[in-house]
Amino acid sequence: MKDFSRKDLNFSLCGLNCALCPMKLGGYCPGCGGGEGNQSCSIARCSMKRAGIAYCFQCGEHPCEKYVGIDQFDSFLPHNQLKNFARAEKIGLEGYLAELEEKSVILRHLLERCNDGRRKSFYCTAVNLLEIQELRAAVERMESLAPEGTTVKEMAAAAVQALQDAAAVRGIELKLKKKPKKK
Repeated sequence: MKDFSRKDLNFSLCGLNCALCPMKLGGYCPGCGGGEGNQSCSIARCSMKRAGIAYCFQCGEHPCEKYVGIDQFDSFLPHNQLKNFARAEKIGLEGYLAELEEKSVILRHLLERCNDGRRKSFYCTAVNLLEIQELRAAVERMESLAPEGTTVKEMAAAAVQALQDAAAVRGIELKLKKKPKKK
């Protein structure tokens, strides 16, 4: 979108974790406010009218009508904007961005060490949905299940098992919530 840019391209204006998105990781999207490739966005237009607002949760009118049902369905990554904002408010923006950076490091580790060519979206979803402590424990467990020297396929199986087990403890399903197709 013309004249719309942001300093932080890892955490979007609307609350998506761009650093954990397969579209951004694949180079198909620059991230919210990253220049070329950004689509016209009503939330970005709104923020331009409210100079100084870096994230919607900082606006006195948040959550506004733009957030009604926003977390109901996912696109390329889980739509947990309201949850992400609540976490950022609870631990502070700096703390949230530090957690996001650590999650990004974990995701890169999974993609470099355990991606058998079929797991990118799964890993992005898992890293978005699980808490940082759960991810740390899952990676530690994965490493113990498939130590150095195992094949990528074995590493992928160990990673999937460790992440799914972590999700099961909290009753989380590691898949995107897709909008039902219209009949």
